[in-house]
Amino acid sequence: MYIGSIMHTNLVTISPKTTLVQSKKIMKDNPIDHLLVVNDTGDLVGIISDRDLKQYWASPATTLSNHELGYLLEKVEAEMIMAKSVITISPATTVERAAYIMQVNNINALPVKEGDKLVGIITSTDVMGVLLNAIGMGDNSVRLSVLVKDSIGTLSSLTEILKKEEINIQSMFTTPLKEYPGITQLVMRVTNSDSAKAISTLKSFDYKVLTQYEKDITPFLPKD
Repeated sequence: MYIGSIMHTNLVTISPKTTLVQSKKIMKDNPIDHLLVVNDTGDLVGIISDRDLKQYWASPATTLSNHELGYLLEKVEAEMIMAKSVITISPATTVERAAYIMQVNNINALPVKEGDKLVGIITSTDVMGVLLNAIGMGDNSVRLSVLVKDSIGTLSSLTEILKKEEINIQSMFTTPLKEYPGITQLVMRVTNSDSAKAISTLKSFDYKVLTQYEKDITPFLPKD
């Protein structure tokens, strides 16, 4: 899935001269966790998060009276505290790439630009929702995983076994195990009603099925 299909396009923006008091009210009224700062020509020049506002709000609070604090915050403008080096993505960016960018840079939102034009914003909550949906997370599913050798045909063999038993795989993804080179974890979700049958079927073909956290996974490693 691409960012262009899930991004928020009804943007709430402020000018660099918007005060912190005004910014906090705008955030509360909408409600949102990020404000895009644009100049008079509509160019993105910064971003302010709810976390930024809370940190600045609290920083002078221990030394100032309420009156003094209110006066100070009325004088502080967005351009004074906004993040000016803003990482942006295009609508053609994949959701997983956006998630990777957020994780690497420790940020929770990405403005979306098409060329030089600001067209949207995506947040970590949006990305998480899509990824959870992609892996079939839900109340009517059970997570099963098996450790297999990373070789051609392994995935096909496993899915064929379940197909013959008319067990539907709702979703599946794979992840290599760094501590065990050449071993991959296949994680799948099946319906609650199919879970017991899926486990017994896989075990009958010598697959060792993980259904919960195991501190020691060596007993579940595939045989040489």
